[in-house]
Amino acid sequence: MTKPRPLAEFPLAARRRVRAVMTDIDDTLTNHGRLGARAYGALERLRAAGFIVVPITGRPAGWCDHIARMWPVDAVVGENGAFWFRYDQDKRVMQRHWWQDAPTRAANRERLGVLGRRILAEVPGSAIASDQAYRESDLAIDFCEDVPPLDKAGIDRIVALFEEAGAIAKVSSIHVNGWFGDWDKLAMARRCLAGAFGLDVDAAPQTVVFSGDAPNDEPMFRFFPNAVGVANVMHWADRLSHFPAWITPSEGGQGFAELADALIAAR
Repeated sequence: MTKPRPLAEFPLAARRRVRAVMTDIDDTLTNHGRLGARAYGALERLRAAGFIVVPITGRPAGWCDHIARMWPVDAVVGENGAFWFRYDQDKRVMQRHWWQDAPTRAANRERLGVLGRRILAEVPGSAIASDQAYRESDLAIDFCEDVPPLDKAGIDRIVALFEEAGAIAKVSSIHVNGWFGDWDKLAMARRCLAGAFGLDVDAAPQTVVFSGDAPNDEPMFRFFPNAVGVANVMHWADRLSHFPAWITPSEGGQGFAELADALIAAR
């Protein structure tokens, strides 16, 4: 397993081929739960430089509606790949593309509600994430955002309970997200880039940079040859089987801004 190389070694020629920047949000754009001016400004500068900018997050549909409308981004993928949203500023229309239809999502929310009650009963200290009310397709179990941090055994138990019920479970830097379905961040990233921007990432994966920090980003790290981890990705080294190619000097949003600087400088 190859560890990531310093961002400074990312070749100029490779950076010049990049057309789209996809990024996780929590602990990749944020530091200590806050989106700072430098990271937000980096999103603006990337768009101004001509890059397609798409956050890929585990955060809920309600948040992603806001992000698509008000952030300096071209689209957003949410709930770990359950959907992508894009806001057409000229037509004032939100484009929403779901992995599952509405009846399936409703049925799965009922199943996840039952499972959530079991997880809380069996994993003391866990909690339903505070953003759960705004979710359409998954269940988020908080292990450190608004509760005292759980140990790794507690996190592993949450994952095991999801999987025993037949759900997919992914660990982010703050939540364990679980869902009934066959999507992940990469699957919906493919659909978003093709449907909204006409990009075939299977034909040219080197034209996309993804930045992330946690195990739920691993499908993106594995697929994109120039994936970039912010420095805090190494906090999860024992849970990763595939690292990103490059790593920033700094953590969180400061690291993302360093990546933006490197990509913009190449143009």
